[in-house]
Amino acid sequence: MNLISVFQTAIIISAVLVILLVLLQQRGASLGAGLGGTGELYTTRRGLDKSLFNATIVFAVIFILSILGLLLIPA
Repeated sequence: MNLISVFQTAIIISAVLVILLVLLQQRGASLGAGLGGTGELYTTRRGLDKSLFNATIVFAVIFILSILGLLLIPA
């Protein structure tokens, strides 16, 4: 398994995980906001919400670094 296939696999896995983690976050997506209510209550992240947020950042950084790594490898 060469380095190019490792980067390609990392790109695919991290992209899917970033998409899933973004969809799992529920900031501002309450039912009242969907029906016209403002729902503008900003609180600090706690528990699972904070963990999802941090995991999204980690996998987004992995995604970007793997793309840059793939671009810098001479073909």
